[in-house]
Amino acid sequence: MAATASSRGNSNSTPSHLVSQSELSIESLGRHAPAVLTSASALRMAFLFKRDKSASATVVHPLQASIPAIQDAEFNAFYYGQRKGGDFYDFMRVDNGRILFGLLDVAGPLEENRTVVCAVQDSFRKDGPELFVGEDINESEAMIELGIRINRSILDTEKGLRSCPAFLGCYNEFTGIVCYVNSGHTPGLVRDGSGLAELGATGLPLGLFSHAPSDASLVFLEPGASLLLVSRGVLEGKRKGEEFGLERVKDVFKQTASESPKELSLSVLNALRQFMNTPPTHDDVTALSLLRHSNG
Repeated sequence: MAATASSRGNSNSTPSHLVSQSELSIESLGRHAPAVLTSASALRMAFLFKRDKSASATVVHPLQASIPAIQDAEFNAFYYGQRKGGDFYDFMRVDNGRILFGLLDVAGPLEENRTVVCAVQDSFRKDGPELFVGEDINESEAMIELGIRINRSILDTEKGLRSCPAFLGCYNEFTGIVCYVNSGHTPGLVRDGSGLAELGATGLPLGLFSHAPSDASLVFLEPGASLLLVSRGVLEGKRKGEEFGLERVKDVFKQTASESPKELSLSVLNALRQFMNTPPTHDDVTALSLLRHSNG
C-alpha cells in the first residue's frame, strides 16, 4: 500500500506559524490558545467526538481516529485553530477496498451542536459498514441510504431542524471511482489531465427535511488526479468585505503540485490566511483532499 505523507516522516516541513497535531494536541491548547493549524495526516487522524455519559448529563469530548492507509492513494485533512462551529470529518475503511469519507458542517456554535455532531459520527460509523458490505452492492443506493440515516439521526437528536450541509463519499481503491452525495455542501473539486471540474450539490442540506434524499453521483479519479473539499468557512473568509470564494480555491488547486494531498490542503489554508491578512478564526475552516497516485 502507498505510504502516506505522515509515514514518510518530516520531509515536507510545516511553516513555523502552523503547528501540526504531532507537535501540539488540540486538547492542550486551552480556550485562549493562539490559532494553529492541525493536521489530520500527521498522525493519520481525524477530528471526531465521543460521549462521556454521567448520571446528570451527556458531555462530548474531542477524540482522534485513524485515517486508513489506501492502496495507491492518500487522504489528508487540515483545519485551522480550535473548533468553534460544526465542521466535522471522518474516514472509515469498509468492505472490498472501499473507504468512506465525509466533510459536514453542522449549523451553530460548538456548544449547541456537539450532541448532533456526536450523533452524526455514530451513524456514519455504525451504518456505513452495514450498508457497504459485499462485492455486488449498488454503491449509489448505499450512499443515498447512508445520507438518509445520517439525516434521521440529526432530526432525532435535535428534536427539530438543524441544517447540516454534507459531502459524503465512498472511494474504491481498486477502481479509482468515488461515489458521492453532496447535500448542500460547497462543491467538491476534481483535478485531472482534462482540467478542473466541480462536484456540485445533488440535494438539500441534511437536518431540514425527513423525506428529501440527495441523489448519488460517480466520478472517476484517473491516476494522478486529486479531489479537494473545503468547508464553507474557507469560502467566507473576508478582507475588506470581499470573500475568498470558490474561484480563489480553484486557483490554488490549479497552482499546487499533485505529489502530496498534505501540500494541497496546506496550500489552500495558507492562501486563505494570506488573503485575510490575519489568522482565519472567523469560523471553522477545513480542507480535505484525496490524491490517487500516478502509476509507476
